[in-house]
Amino acid sequence: MNHLTIDKIPKLRRPVFILAFAGWNDAGESATSAAQFLCSRLNAEKFATLDPEEFYNFAELRPRVKLTRGQREIMWPANEFFYSQEQGQDLIIGVGVEPHLKWRTYIDTILDLARQCQTNMILTLGALLAEVVYSRPVRITGSSTDPELSARLHLSTSRYEGPTGIVGILNDACRREGLPAVSLWANVPHYLSTTPNPKAMHALVRRTTNLLDCPLDLHDVEAAVQDFETKVAEVIANNPSVAAYVRQLEEREPEEGEESPRRGSELPSGEQLVQELEQFLRRQRRDKPREEREPEERSE
Repeated sequence: MNHLTIDKIPKLRRPVFILAFAGWNDAGESATSAAQFLCSRLNAEKFATLDPEEFYNFAELRPRVKLTRGQREIMWPANEFFYSQEQGQDLIIGVGVEPHLKWRTYIDTILDLARQCQTNMILTLGALLAEVVYSRPVRITGSSTDPELSARLHLSTSRYEGPTGIVGILNDACRREGLPAVSLWANVPHYLSTTPNPKAMHALVRRTTNLLDCPLDLHDVEAAVQDFETKVAEVIANNPSVAAYVRQLEEREPEEGEESPRRGSELPSGEQLVQELEQFLRRQRRDKPREEREPEERSE
């Protein structure tokens, strides 16, 4: 069965295939937001989709109903693929959702698309929860399955052991197939776990564009990051337990190359902080001019 629907195979020159997946690999929605931002800023054109029927438990990840001009529309879990030739480096950008079922079939389907587009390299974006300070520069860790590429880009070979997500499975499949793959991960504060994080998104975009040598004007994103940091600081200042914990983090030097969160019994849950941040973000969405809102926000 062909799970892909391809409108057309674009004529590209040794494209880099950028991929991000919602779910376990996407703390603060940072990776998928970065990929979506690149699609928007590079005027990327959708050319392929993946049928979700075989890969998701719809009782766990339910379709959503959306009202468009008064008409009800069912929105299924989406895996969409775009291409761009805007900045000299041809790109394919995939934004998907980590599947529940048939991971190997899912990966084979993505790699089949990569072959058809004569992809030169796979670049996966991810974000993990870690003990980091929200006000400091976002730590980006990177690794590659290709030793030559690792040396050229000053990356490492991942030494992580433990449960993995679809990004890890994809990178392993690329290694077995001999397709160069790079993985970039943003470290997101664990006490901001359920809040969309524009700062981590910005860091991933900046690192990606530097790696691919396709600079973008990010001043508008940087302004949003500053506003986000200001609001987070206000909320933390009113939460003594989290504020004390953040001060401890500020006094501690981060461990070089740390790839996974280290949790201890002294960590606060941060639930109150998360709730306050979510309220702030809802207020921020309501305060945006109507024409700047996403369609689903306009219907609220």
